[in-house]
Amino acid sequence: MSSRPRQLGIVVAGVALVGSGGWFAGSQMQSPADAAAAHRPPQAQPVTVAVERRPLTASVITQGSVEYASPRRVTLAGPVGPPDSGSGDSGAGDAAVQRVTKAPVAGARVKEGDVLMQVSGRPVLVLRGSVPMYRTLGPGASGDDVEQLERALGRLGFDPGGSDGTYGQGDAAAVSRWYGSKGFRAQEPSFADRQQLGTLEAAVTTARQALLAAQNPGGAEESGGGAGASAGAGAGAGGEAERLRLRAAQQQSDTADAALSAFRAGYGTKVPAGEIVFLPDLPARLDKVSVKTGDTPSGPVGTVTSSEVVVQAVVPGSDATLLRAGMTARVETPDGEEVEGRLVALGDDVPKNDAGDDKDAPVAPDGGSGGDASAPVPIRISVPSGKLTENADGSAKVTIEVGASDGDVLTVPIAALHTSADGQATVRVRRGTTVVRVSVEAGLSAEGRVEVTPSGDTLKAGDPVVVGR
Repeated sequence: MSSRPRQLGIVVAGVALVGSGGWFAGSQMQSPADAAAAHRPPQAQPVTVAVERRPLTASVITQGSVEYASPRRVTLAGPVGPPDSGSGDSGAGDAAVQRVTKAPVAGARVKEGDVLMQVSGRPVLVLRGSVPMYRTLGPGASGDDVEQLERALGRLGFDPGGSDGTYGQGDAAAVSRWYGSKGFRAQEPSFADRQQLGTLEAAVTTARQALLAAQNPGGAEESGGGAGASAGAGAGAGGEAERLRLRAAQQQSDTADAALSAFRAGYGTKVPAGEIVFLPDLPARLDKVSVKTGDTPSGPVGTVTSSEVVVQAVVPGSDATLLRAGMTARVETPDGEEVEGRLVALGDDVPKNDAGDDKDAPVAPDGGSGGDASAPVPIRISVPSGKLTENADGSAKVTIEVGASDGDVLTVPIAALHTSADGQATVRVRRGTTVVRVSVEAGLSAEGRVEVTPSGDTLKAGDPVVVGR
């Protein structure tokens, strides 16, 4: 009897196991529609960012270079000393090649009257002036460059006796005193000049002697009788010959006098074309040196700048329309130095670089005055005296504030602002499960956000505005 209940239990358990397996298999089976629905991505929800109440400042930011201002190439206008020699007073035929005997020193501060360098033992001196040296200055020369030299000599304490623009003996004496104060002799007449002067003076003497002889021919002694009758017969021919000799002697004497006078007009102490460099602004800083001792100074010998440090940069044309001279600029260098500068020039007003190097900022084809709004426009920032000198020839970040909000204002990301065809600006605000449009008035834009002013209280700080999905 006990075996029957046990068999019945086994049967019941088997039936239950089969039933549960069928239920499990049924629960795991899906229709194609159910399978597709299970793998469909969830519906995209709008991406929102909270409205913020904060101050907003608009700035133009660019990268610039720290430079000394007013770079200018220095080139000698000609040889130092006589044009046919390499020293100050050489003999005839000594045409030595000119060599730098004392090179300029980079970083040196050059003031008016200083010796910049030496070539073949002769000085190259610096004076202030806008007219470049282009010729030898000496007795008989006149012009703006002579007047410029006279004024410079006066400033240095070597008064030439006025500045009438004509090089005279007073100028020559002042030049000699100036050179002497620097330990040099001014360029006096060369050996060839002295020889030429002697030759011309001898020619004048000879011509005058010939003229005297022609004026007093010392004719034959008077004789009586037949001799007198014979002389009378040839008097006419002899008188004409004497007049011709006298006229020829007079012309020769006049020519010799004129040649001597012309030579003496240019004879005396001179300033060779290569011995003075005129620079418009002094003192100056010798920024770069292009020659070394032993070189032939056949090109630029260096570059000078002012002692003023500036920051040169470029901005897109669209940003340049927001700038004006006088704006404050914050300058930051990579080593952490930060100074407050001022925008002093932009576009065509930025001085052109006369240094002939390639570090100038690129300039738009139209000079930044119009055309392509993205074309680069140069700008120049001045900084306080003595600042950024350690960072010269380095880079700097320039930030120029072009506008600021009036205290705290409502701001949204620029991506949240939408403008319709009629110019109406709106933002989409998520309220619970719905998104509504709120009309706003857009204001200052900066830092990726824009100031908005809604109508009434339809928008407040913390509201989520839609920026995407």
